[in-house]
Amino acid sequence: MKVFGITGSSGSGKTTLLDQLIPRFVQAGCRVAGVKHTHHGFDPDTPGKDSWRMREAGCANVVLVGARHLTLMRRYAEDDPSPELEDALAVLPADTDLVLVEGYKHSGVPKLEVYRPGHGRAPLWPTLPGVVAVATDSPAEVAAVTGLPVFHLDDIDGIYAFVRARMDL
Repeated sequence: MKVFGITGSSGSGKTTLLDQLIPRFVQAGCRVAGVKHTHHGFDPDTPGKDSWRMREAGCANVVLVGARHLTLMRRYAEDDPSPELEDALAVLPADTDLVLVEGYKHSGVPKLEVYRPGHGRAPLWPTLPGVVAVATDSPAEVAAVTGLPVFHLDDIDGIYAFVRARMDL
């Protein structure tokens, strides 16, 4: 299973880029999984529903199965550390070819930073481990300050080819 990350500041366009990359990998025959990490609390369950009641009764894991979906909801204790990327990867099918990760920016996996100088935030690549390329709306400006490969955000084919080559797919 190969793992590649898309990182960047909030609102930079990470999800939009993934929306365009994923179909290219799927069309090429790759079995793709996605992992989205958020610092915001969320609960995918609905209070009062059977799965919620099972969790509230004490189940550490509840699997909700429908005609075309299977969802694992794992509860961690309040004093447990937040789940790491490895925890998410461990529940994916072994036949997954590529996992595209949004978030987990401090993980050591190779990642592409989506960076927009106009947003006024500092780039992550100087201090963030694993950044191997940058996608931006200002490629000439960014290329002048980094030795990393730089792609225009609209160059989806170029970004796809880079990730495919980097992951040896």
